[in-house]
Parts: sequence; structure tokens; C-alpha cells
Amino acid sequence: MGKRQPVHPHPAVGKGRAALKVLLIEDNEQNRYLATFLLQKKGYEVLSVADGLQGVEAAGKERPALILLDIQLPTLDGYAVARRLRENPDLRETPIVAVTSYAMAGDREKAMEAGCNGYIEKPINPDSFADEIARFLPGKPQGGSRE
Repeated sequence: MGKRQPVHPHPAVGKGRAALKVLLIEDNEQNRYLATFLLQKKGYEVLSVADGLQGVEAAGKERPALILLDIQLPTLDGYAVARRLRENPDLRETPIVAVTSYAMAGDREKAMEAGCNGYIEKPINPDSFADEIARFLPGKPQGGSRE
């Protein structure tokens, strides 16, 4: 794949600086493609994996600036992934945002209790998704969910 010139909306991405790395843990291929496309378009480096166990391993190895986490995953669900990530001293401060179709009463709270910093409901809004996750990156104010 050829390299594209990224757009740099975040001050940590741009002139002379490396792209911020985002780990996307998502089992649905179409969702992975869309999120990756939207984030790369904004200048982020995206690493994606398709199951919970791979997500835990990739996070430990890659040390991303942000983790986007589906809840319904093979091998380990998103709640278990978030708890394991929070057990790793190197990842305790890494923002984790649940991006999930779980939208019942209590689901957001359950994700936050497991260790997530934020919660975005699917389907994502392609026009605002990159801006929504940027709120959770270092140097940005921590915010709630899209409501």
C-alpha cells in the first residue's frame, strides 16, 4: 500500500512528529475498515486486531496512544480485555474507549467499571468519529460519550 499524506488535526501529529498510534480491537471486518480509513485520513497510525486476546498482546507490545475496544469479541470479551490492560503497569494510563453496539441501560457503566475511559455507540458517525476519539488522547480533555 502506498503512503498518503495525512491530515494533522491533533497537535501531537504533524510537522516532524510521528503519527499517534491507535490500536483498534474489533472483530467485524467492515467496522475495522471504516474506523481505520477514518483515522488514517486524520493522520493516525492504526493497528487493528480481530479478537480480545490478540488485542491484549498487541497493546502490550505496541504501546498505543489510544485503544478502541469493541465489547463483543472472540477469545476475550471487551470487558475482560479492559481489565487485563489495566493490570499492565505500562498501559494503566492508556485511554481505552469502548466502541460498541451494546447500548442497553448499564452497558456504559459496565464498560467504565472494567477500565474504559469512554464509550461510543455504534454505528459510528463517520463525520465526527475521529474528533470524538481525539478527546481521549493525551493533552486533550477527558470527556464522556456521544449523547
